[in-house]
Amino acid sequence: MIDADGNIRDLSSVVPDITPDVLSAEKLRAIAAVDTGTLPLAGGTPRYGVPVTGTGKFIAIGLNYADHAAESNLPIPDEPVVFNKWTNCLQGPNDRVVIPKDSKKTDWEVELGVIIGKRANYVDKDEALEHVAGYCVVNDVSERHWQQERGPTWDKGKGFPTFGPVGPWLVTRDEAGDPQKLSMWLDVNGKRMQDGSTETMIFSVAEIVSYCSQFMVLEPGDIITTGTPPGVGLGQRPEPWYLKAGDVVTLGIEGLGEQRQEFVAWSKDTRA
Repeated sequence: MIDADGNIRDLSSVVPDITPDVLSAEKLRAIAAVDTGTLPLAGGTPRYGVPVTGTGKFIAIGLNYADHAAESNLPIPDEPVVFNKWTNCLQGPNDRVVIPKDSKKTDWEVELGVIIGKRANYVDKDEALEHVAGYCVVNDVSERHWQQERGPTWDKGKGFPTFGPVGPWLVTRDEAGDPQKLSMWLDVNGKRMQDGSTETMIFSVAEIVSYCSQFMVLEPGDIITTGTPPGVGLGQRPEPWYLKAGDVVTLGIEGLGEQRQEFVAWSKDTRA
């Protein structure tokens, strides 16, 4: 738990880990009621990992910002575009990202992540946010060659090892505020590439949760990453450009924290 002064407090005397069974509204309220001053500081030099463990599904939404669809030369979708990122691509927000072997087009995408806290199946839009435990920052790292040029399914370019930085925090729904009014940004080597807001989403978080719950059962701990604003490498003009070894990507969302990743080349030492 992060206290009011930004210190990392050890929660292990309260819960053993942030697992799906502690993401209900009732249990999150109980954690929030703990006096942080009674918790010991985390020792050593703690590393931020994924803020929830036991994630069963890592679901992604594509082309959810009209201006990003335009820069991708793709039509605005009539319904949410749904694909998967494999759960074993999940990693901490500041861990290095491995550019895949023979990659041609590794790209960046700052996105709002939604962490499910209550089982959802056929939920109405008006009730959908009641099934959300909280929100987080996600970098939906993508390999565009595999995504767009190696067959009709996007999943192949989305789930390479290390392609799912999540965190640094799970910010609970009550503290995050309106998920449709959050500014977001991403820099590559200190240059601002993305500068957007969740206000311009085509499909809101509530619509996405409701929509996905028609096709699958959303379980506590599942993560939905909800699309990116314009400014990705694919959309650069006059020519797209992509990440190479040594590049550093930093990104953040208002109230949800920041990430930093160094991109490294694939080798036998870096492979999963």
